[in-house]
Amino acid sequence: MKLHRPAVSVYTVPTDAPEADGTLAWDTTTVVITEVSAGGSTGTGWTYGPAAVGDFLAEHLAPLVEGRSALDVPAAHDAMCRAVRNAGRPGIAGCAISALDIALWDLKARLLELPLVRLLGACREQVPVYGSGGFTTYHDTHLEAQLNGWVHGQHIPRVKIKIGEGRGGEAARDLARVRSARQVIGDRAELYVDANGAYTRKQAVRVGVALAEHGVGWFEEPVSSDDLTGLRLVRDALVSDVTAGEYGYDLAYFARMITAGAVDCLQIDATRCGGPTEFLRAAALAQAHGLEVSAHCAPHAHAAPAAAIPNLRHIEWFHDHVRIEDMFFDGALDPTGGTVSPTADLGHGLTLRAEEIAEFRVA
Repeated sequence: MKLHRPAVSVYTVPTDAPEADGTLAWDTTTVVITEVSAGGSTGTGWTYGPAAVGDFLAEHLAPLVEGRSALDVPAAHDAMCRAVRNAGRPGIAGCAISALDIALWDLKARLLELPLVRLLGACREQVPVYGSGGFTTYHDTHLEAQLNGWVHGQHIPRVKIKIGEGRGGEAARDLARVRSARQVIGDRAELYVDANGAYTRKQAVRVGVALAEHGVGWFEEPVSSDDLTGLRLVRDALVSDVTAGEYGYDLAYFARMITAGAVDCLQIDATRCGGPTEFLRAAALAQAHGLEVSAHCAPHAHAAPAAAIPNLRHIEWFHDHVRIEDMFFDGALDPTGGTVSPTADLGHGLTLRAEEIAEFRVA
């Protein structure tokens, strides 16, 4: 069965409120979707990034995979990675490869009449999730409502908020928001924070010591994820787990982060790193070094691959992406109780609602 040329569409969705973290602010989210067909079935993949990802996919990758075997996903993946040598893989090219790889695995599972999790091989039936949002732009009542919804409404026992406001310039407010979050969720729920690389090294240590007083067990990107020495310094100084890895676009990136001793838990994003193909490889690399992994954002792209690895900690139930994936697809998962179960339907189980979301299409 030979692949037809993939189709590409791009959608931009306004956020439901102003959003920001420690180093960036935004009011829209753009999702690039690709569909690839063979043998009467269609696979769907997606990534989050600028519209240029769609242009790159359509111009450079779609002709490359056309005519290849629909069953030999690793061969198509390798061809795409080789083809972007001069363009550079991190960023736009990496996101484009990831979206198409997700679509190719979905298609293969559908052709074989299997759920994707069964094609990959399941290690677990349920995948833990954590609620993620808590943007620095949220006023206190908004933050409280979101946390309440996760912990007391959906019974998700682990949640994460953003800190590092103003590139680390509002540390007192960061800690005040953490105190408020702990009061809302109670003592039993796990509390995580994400600074998005906003702090300096010593500042991150000082903040991290204060965070421990509120039972924060996960300190994501306390310093830039490019500062592997800084991550190791902060990791060695704190009791909370230091985590990073979401900006990994290839396996070599994860190898550098792991061998630097920079993290306690490695984050991997299948919509950036190269789809399920590279997600599984990065997870195996982490396991070889005694590390757990956590899937970053795009939860429905991760449910099946996450269920296929033994060293999974959880996947991120990220507010923006959950909202979009619920709007865009039939077959969205339910995190009530703090876990999701990969679909028993064919492929990843999602079907694009093209007509219902037409108003958001920009390309």
